[in-house]
Amino acid sequence: MVLRWTSLAGLLGVLLVLTTAAVGTDGPSSTQRPTPVARHHNPIIIRERHGRNVASTNWGGYAVTGAKGSVTDVKASWIVPAIVGTCPSTDQYASFWVGIDGYSSNTVEQVGTDSDCQNGKQVYYAWFEFYPHPSSTVNSLTISPGDLISAEVSAGAKGAFTVTLMDVTTGHTFSTTTKIPSADQSSAEWIAEAPWSGGVLPLADFGTVYWGQDHTGVSSTCDATIGGATGPIGSFPGNLEITMVTSSGAWKALPSLLSGDGSSFSIGWLSPGP
Repeated sequence: MVLRWTSLAGLLGVLLVLTTAAVGTDGPSSTQRPTPVARHHNPIIIRERHGRNVASTNWGGYAVTGAKGSVTDVKASWIVPAIVGTCPSTDQYASFWVGIDGYSSNTVEQVGTDSDCQNGKQVYYAWFEFYPHPSSTVNSLTISPGDLISAEVSAGAKGAFTVTLMDVTTGHTFSTTTKIPSADQSSAEWIAEAPWSGGVLPLADFGTVYWGQDHTGVSSTCDATIGGATGPIGSFPGNLEITMVTSSGAWKALPSLLSGDGSSFSIGWLSPGP
């Protein structure tokens, strides 16, 4: 497998605008807001471990690769994980998202949620990104730990991409469309991420995040449509298991094996890193 990282420098300056409500350690807070943090959504691959197993310092989860132009849709469901214990004085972050592109291309079209520790408080929110456009917070949704999320990224005609995120628990939905004519449409991802701001940020202790129908009861997730064929992660020969590791190679977040039908998995937190 050839990994191309031509866009790493270009992604370092991406700024996430965060203006959503937050949740404190003692319950919801209307005053605590997320602090803006730059995002770096390409995986920083440090080694291919063996076969379809990959190690990255900022991504953990699964990806499926395909020919350029072949990926037209990706879906996911997950349960928003609660921060474990009391937030430390140092800010920590954990992003959970589904998307098209980014694994080996210069664009990313994605939507997800965060479970962060900022200023000693727990902060939960939804966001989306059409890189090279900057990330944006979904202000119309209030995200809480334990919420069931269903999300989709779909490619349309003439480079149009639609991201949709539904908080199944509250019944509220967000959707928006943007054109990214340069998108490769060559990969689909289901990821837990440690964001980037001058370096990989400390990964918040999210315990375990659960993905897919076996855990959420949402059918047809985690699915992708690649080359006209639709199926779960495990049905595609180009699926990759990505373990998030520290800069020294120790485990930081570890995905489980896929379920028997290839649709479900979990990711467990092990270390804040770096």
